[in-house]
Amino acid sequence: MKIDELKTNAVNTWCPGCGNFGLERAFKQAVAELVDEGFNLNEFVMLSGIGCHAKIVDYIKLNSFYSLHGRTIPPATGIKLANQKLNVISFAGDGDALGEGLAHTIFAAKRNSNITLIIHDNRIYGLTTGQFTPTSPKGFKGRSTPQGSVEDPMNPVELMIASGATFVARTFTGNINQMKEIFKQAIKHKGFSFIDVLQPCFTYFNTFAVYQKDCYDIMEKKHDPSNFNQAIERAREWNYNGGPIPTGVFYKIDKPSFEEAELKGKDLRSKDIATISDILKTKI
Repeated sequence: MKIDELKTNAVNTWCPGCGNFGLERAFKQAVAELVDEGFNLNEFVMLSGIGCHAKIVDYIKLNSFYSLHGRTIPPATGIKLANQKLNVISFAGDGDALGEGLAHTIFAAKRNSNITLIIHDNRIYGLTTGQFTPTSPKGFKGRSTPQGSVEDPMNPVELMIASGATFVARTFTGNINQMKEIFKQAIKHKGFSFIDVLQPCFTYFNTFAVYQKDCYDIMEKKHDPSNFNQAIERAREWNYNGGPIPTGVFYKIDKPSFEEAELKGKDLRSKDIATISDILKTKI
């Protein structure tokens, strides 16, 4: 399959140089290769929240759903419960999923919901012109912190490993091939897949040169992604305030997904499960 087949007629309004362009291309390449490997194109579902990242569902010709700010995960898990054949991928910003939507993100990891969450981590609120987010570095000066943020940044990779996610990775939009391969692995993984994509915002927080210099592949250190303690150690290597930045798959284990445990192989559309209309008719 050619990636041009995933193109839509929507006019792209991301800022010139935005890291989202690289993310979009890598995701298209991942989908095209998965289709060539036997995946059904009609069984992909994309969801997005509110923010610059959310426009991605307009630019890729797949089934899609716009949700509220910080709320991509509830409809994603509902879609996956309703039809386990679907490959459900949520896109969210760092403020979207790690700020207002943090509880949803943590509980999806805890439950090991069989969905993929891709974070467009530009470390600012880009759509509202540059306020700090949970991953902004300490001292960040923006519209809401003109004197500099006094908060230490959150480390989403460490948080997701500790919360129970069974596939946790970080990548950088300047490394298209690594990003594509991680997307493919995440979608194939049976369980909650979390990918922190370092996505520079050229307009309000241009981190491209820093990432290009400091990012390295953790496999260079012979990392074992099945080792929890080693994964946590690698995750803590970069605290979002500076230093070498490990990228790649930090943690990957096999564990029954939430859907497998909850439904035990049943399909919500089967006759022995009440329909929504039946539930609405029930007197409480």
